[in-house]
Amino acid sequence: MNNQGNAPEPRTGGRTARTGVWFVGARGSVATTSVAGCAAVTAGLRPPTGMVTETPPFRGTGLAPLPSLVFGGHDTVDCPLPKRAEHLTGAGVLPHGLASAVRAGLEAADEEIRPGGPLPGDTRSDEELIADFAADLASFRTRNALARVVVVNVSSTEPLPAPDAVRLPPSSLYAAAALRAGCPYVNFTPSTGLRTPALTDAAAAGGLPHAGRDGKTGQTLLRAVLAPMFVQRALDVRAWSGTNLLGGGDGAVLADPGAAAAKNAGKERVLTETLGHTPEGEVHIDDVPALGDWKTAWDHIAFEGFLGSRMVLQTIWQGCDSALAAPLVLDLARLVARAHEAGLSGPLPELGFYFKDPDGGPSGLSEQFTALLSFADRLREAE
Repeated sequence: MNNQGNAPEPRTGGRTARTGVWFVGARGSVATTSVAGCAAVTAGLRPPTGMVTETPPFRGTGLAPLPSLVFGGHDTVDCPLPKRAEHLTGAGVLPHGLASAVRAGLEAADEEIRPGGPLPGDTRSDEELIADFAADLASFRTRNALARVVVVNVSSTEPLPAPDAVRLPPSSLYAAAALRAGCPYVNFTPSTGLRTPALTDAAAAGGLPHAGRDGKTGQTLLRAVLAPMFVQRALDVRAWSGTNLLGGGDGAVLADPGAAAAKNAGKERVLTETLGHTPEGEVHIDDVPALGDWKTAWDHIAFEGFLGSRMVLQTIWQGCDSALAAPLVLDLARLVARAHEAGLSGPLPELGFYFKDPDGGPSGLSEQFTALLSFADRLREAE
């Protein structure tokens, strides 16, 4: 696999060059909310609530300013972003009036969306698809005079590939295209992406920073806080069961057992690594279309205390997945772009704070946040 244009480009004339953010799944809820949210914060219409990179510890780290971000992407659907934003407004995800106020930004991003694939009946080989996707990335960078482009996968979860699969899954085709085009890569989904033997050598040779996998927005975020508490208090967790109720595209996709298995792997990892064993219990995912972009997660934790006293902790998390994910996606795009500018390459375990299934590092949220702050210091020193 040939890599082109993967050398970091310096800032020019004391002015920050523009940074591209290329979404895989560019017309989905998360991407649409990210584009609308960035435009709203840039215009001063809304505060950057949920964006960790907009908090004091990240000042002076050289992150790309929000107004310098340029959006584009791939998708296999053709609903324009302004119309998608209207749907999200009706669902209560975006506040009323916001879609109209940032329509120009949505239209500009929509003009930069290209057809994804493979679609039903697509006769292109994996190599042809990768080449076409990489060409779209290169054209986007050149057309908009961008210093760099970060590819962020926010598409629907795909099932784990079969061991004997002869073709790459779609998420890996896009990841391969990112490598070929010299673009840093973020996998915010549980899909395979770079984590396939077919891309191991290319990822190592590419000299590009990458981060993943599966954004930590709700139930697993809470697990990453609670599991260390039990360990630190020397309480024995006997069982940890959970249920997710969600609708929208995610609910429909995760009704597939293969996709649900990919999603649950990250949820289980945080418990196993933190507790030192895998407790009894499973996570069940139920598709409830009426919930739309909103989800409810229940956890039932059975634990044992002094003298074998048995106790239970139950939690309920209710939230809007896109509103939880969008600020994290913007954070990651800025952090990985800055890492690329600073000449960093390979996996970034310091960004495990954002993921269920990160590229190494601790599993507890507090330790992950400490690592993230250290990463901010590292970027600041590279300024």
